[in-house]
Amino acid sequence: MNDWVKAKVVGRHQWSEGLFSLQFEAPIAPFQAGQYIKVALEIDGERIGRPYSLVNAPGDRPLEIFFNEVPEGPLTPPLSTLGPGDEVWLTPKAGGIFTLETVRPATDLWLLATGTGLGVYLSILRTAKPWRDFRRVILIHGVRQASDLAYAETLAGIARRQGEQFRFVPAVSREEAPGALRGRITDLLAEGRLESHLGVSIHPSTSHVMLCGNSAMIKDVKAILEERGLVRHRRHAPGHYTTEQYH
Repeated sequence: MNDWVKAKVVGRHQWSEGLFSLQFEAPIAPFQAGQYIKVALEIDGERIGRPYSLVNAPGDRPLEIFFNEVPEGPLTPPLSTLGPGDEVWLTPKAGGIFTLETVRPATDLWLLATGTGLGVYLSILRTAKPWRDFRRVILIHGVRQASDLAYAETLAGIARRQGEQFRFVPAVSREEAPGALRGRITDLLAEGRLESHLGVSIHPSTSHVMLCGNSAMIKDVKAILEERGLVRHRRHAPGHYTTEQYH
């Protein structure tokens, strides 16, 4: 993934302070839901790029990424100021193995995200595979403030199409929010409140869990899952949980 192609920004949305989506038109190769591309800008004579999961389904256009601005970072402050007509660089081929392609069908698919980790699941949920391979699909999105619960209309559309097969639980850690559980995903899981709320348990015989978000959440949830007998999924050694992190 060393080559680059030019992409034109065709859409921008600010969800809350420091939280953005950008849409691009660019000639990239076909990809699998769950994969990422690198997005780059020329900054002080250097091309600086970072990986971002694609939010759109593989057959949909424009391409879309979901990201938070890191004030001290070199890329996201200028990236967040772009608008329609501006240009960026993209890698022409997506990469990554955070997909369902090698995951065995099971009763329940659990999708656990913090922050912008939600984006990758939107791509997966817009394909047929999760609905064909799992009886229930459960999405948990953990944020600090309720204002960071993005893509509400998209999630509502998925819920309308999939009915009882889809469950969505927002988790807000720093304030009470209507319709959301209060607390961090790790605590909700460790205390049993998440599964009690849903009436569904995570178990190696019935569940596959995907984890995307900050490294602390992933580390802590991995420990909880492994205590229950779940093992990490690998392409050539199928397991019960799959992870993705960019740290």
